Amino acid sequence: MSTRQILPGSTLGVLGGGQLGRMFCVAARTMGYRVVVLDPDPLCGAGHIADIHIQADYTDLVALADMANQCDVITLEFENIPSESVRFIADKTTVYPVAESLEIAQNRDLEKQFALKAGLQPVPYFVIEQEEDIEKAADDVGFPAILKSNTLGYDGKGQFVVNSLTELADAFNEAGKVACVLEKKITIQREVSAIVARNANAELASFPVSENQHVNGILHMSIVPARVSDEITQLAIKNASILADAMSYVGILAVEFFVSDDNVLYFNEMAPRPHNSGHYSKDACVTSQFEQQVRMICGLPPGDTRLMSPVVMVNMLGDLWPPKWNDIFAQTNIKLHLYGKPEARPGRKMGHFNVLSEDIASAIDVAEQVFEKLNTRY
Repeated sequence: MSTRQILPGSTLGVLGGGQLGRMFCVAARTMGYRVVVLDPDPLCGAGHIADIHIQADYTDLVALADMANQCDVITLEFENIPSESVRFIADKTTVYPVAESLEIAQNRDLEKQFALKAGLQPVPYFVIEQEEDIEKAADDVGFPAILKSNTLGYDGKGQFVVNSLTELADAFNEAGKVACVLEKKITIQREVSAIVARNANAELASFPVSENQHVNGILHMSIVPARVSDEITQLAIKNASILADAMSYVGILAVEFFVSDDNVLYFNEMAPRPHNSGHYSKDACVTSQFEQQVRMICGLPPGDTRLMSPVVMVNMLGDLWPPKWNDIFAQTNIKLHLYGKPEARPGRKMGHFNVLSEDIASAIDVAEQVFEKLNTRY
């Protein structure tokens, strides 16, 4: 049985006003929808694009009710929105993803358990909830390992590489003695991500798999198509689709994987939203991940995700500011996207650029040359 379609002229809501919310607003307004953003930051990038910006905290029940009353459907920009707020909204209007999906993605242990149950293979790990668990975790996982806080970790935050029991104990203290997972540090050949889209009718579409390179825990570059075998590509898409179906998920779901040296695909984590590694789709795919997000929450059929050109996406952090703009614009095959953030800080994502070329090798070459020039100060 098909669900109701929410058509242009309707009002969509997004919780979160950063760059993902901003790009969602651009896609939604281009498609003829009104958009309401809720974000506490008066200068948030999405607030400049939305029809209405409700400046309030994500736990402000009066503001959440106001937003729900205005919107036909609401979605999320990032996964650290309190699930209680999502449940509160769900009593008043439709919201995707649902709170249950959010809670799985917010907790590394729950996330790994869910992936295991669905048939995926996470990196071997052990949960540390208190100091008494440290020795047992070390015996079970071994060293080297990576300690990750169980919640609120992204862009490398709350992560510590440890090589001994002493280093593990120190890292647990530095993490604030909060619940953590200790993961075995495997030798990684590639890091890849698969992004899938699913609507309430269980129609599903997948984007081309990207190969991701990180610097200091933050995504630096995404290469599409990923330089992995067809078997790994198809398995990544299949596994992401399995997770989406298992959650009866609605929206965009990004799933990150490690490809080990012995060609095993390990589940790393998932994000219940558009993902940094999917920004290439804004220029290189028939349908971007943000247009697809609009389509999915509105009950529309998935758009064509075909890759029209090899592409490399490069993140632009505040460390580059002010960039030498002419080094970007001198390249005729670069598409620049800035996020409207008023202040540049080291590590802060200020924008990205996509390099489109006839083959992936030349796209990588241009991307690396341009980034090297941008990274060389005046």
